[in-house]
Amino acid sequence: MSKVADYITCLRPLQWTKNFVVLAAVIFSRNLFRSDMLTTSLEAFGIFCLLSGAVYVFNDLIDLDQDRAHPVKRNRPIASGRVSKAGAVGFGLVVAASGLGFASFLSHGFFMVCLTYFVISMAYSFGLKHVVVLDVLTISIGFVLRAMAGVEALKGIDQSVIMSPWLLVCTLFLALFLGFNKRRHELDLLADEAGRHRKSLNEYSKEFLDGMIAVVTAATVIAYSIYTIWPQTVEKFNTGNLIYTVPFVVFGLFRYMYLVVMRNKGGSPSEILVSDIPLVVDIVLWLLVAGLILYGS
Repeated sequence: MSKVADYITCLRPLQWTKNFVVLAAVIFSRNLFRSDMLTTSLEAFGIFCLLSGAVYVFNDLIDLDQDRAHPVKRNRPIASGRVSKAGAVGFGLVVAASGLGFASFLSHGFFMVCLTYFVISMAYSFGLKHVVVLDVLTISIGFVLRAMAGVEALKGIDQSVIMSPWLLVCTLFLALFLGFNKRRHELDLLADEAGRHRKSLNEYSKEFLDGMIAVVTAATVIAYSIYTIWPQTVEKFNTGNLIYTVPFVVFGLFRYMYLVVMRNKGGSPSEILVSDIPLVVDIVLWLLVAGLILYGS
């Protein structure tokens, strides 16, 4: 039973919170209470859990030596030796094939987005993660593809479903925010050993990352604010009240920065998003208020 648990751990279930971005389409298209739409979105979410899990397996195989030198990552199943290399390769291939296979049944557009996500993610694992700035940008594009995948999955049911380009822009900037904060945490945690764990960290400094974080934080707030009052948004939802959700976004970003800079957290954005009580409350309140505005108008 422990062996099964080790293989499941290789898929990093805690990181699956990132795949909730896939559900943005069903929420912001106001189809959350349509059973066929919700079911399809949940299927798309599950498929991305498989694909992202497979990517983590291959990434851990590629980073085996670096992970063994990391104070936390050396305890992962593959790095610790609890899961063999051969077993991990076979497991990763089966999971990836299953994810892409299931994706082909939803819609052609959804399958193509999933395939693009998998290819880009593997390119990241094999080399792009060593290129400064491009490493974080590649991860961020993965989030944008998740949002696009949610739309493509629903288009298989209703071709009229679209997502505002502003939401894709917001997704990109938010992902950049999380990525640059993670790099900053890694510099703090690993200190002189940072470059040994990740080559691109040799090219980063706290001052440079703080500048990037300031830029993407401002860009995220501005982009989201514009989205809430954009004429097409107001017309689509029949209300301009989404502007009242901006304070929740601002608090969430600032709280996260506080945790990274003052509490030395940020190594795992997914863990922070489900473990920090003020941040969890803020996210829940944002969802509730946004939901009331979207579905009550």
